[in-house]
Amino acid sequence: MRRQSVLAVGAIIAMVLASAAQAEEFHARLGRVPVDSRTQSTIAGLGRVTAELDGSRLIIEGDFSGLLGPATEANLHMGSAVGVRGPVIQSLSISTQSEGEVTGSVQLAADEVAALRAGRLYIQIHSEIAPEGNLWGWLLVE
Repeated sequence: MRRQSVLAVGAIIAMVLASAAQAEEFHARLGRVPVDSRTQSTIAGLGRVTAELDGSRLIIEGDFSGLLGPATEANLHMGSAVGVRGPVIQSLSISTQSEGEVTGSVQLAADEVAALRAGRLYIQIHSEIAPEGNLWGWLLVE
């Protein structure tokens, strides 16, 4: 009986540790960056991104389509609040076409992990026709 109790406690501890170690998931809908009368005709498209935080490593995978010109770059940014632009913290890999994939594996600092959990990290895609930004999306818990 004592041995069964020890095994049961061990199994419970293993389950708790395994659930604590599970990666956190985030999602972003990539939509048009804010437009004005000057940029309205050059910004189009949409996409989606999923990101998994495992410790301090963030794995990013997503796709996009409908750009009016080939994509040129994709970056992970950190804003001061959800919806507020901020500086680039890491470049991502991107297909250099009007549709394709965006991927990356990023080692985040502690303040960047906190920003991610607070909804302050976002992805922005640029294109030849919209070099200041075409699509963006905030990484949020679903």
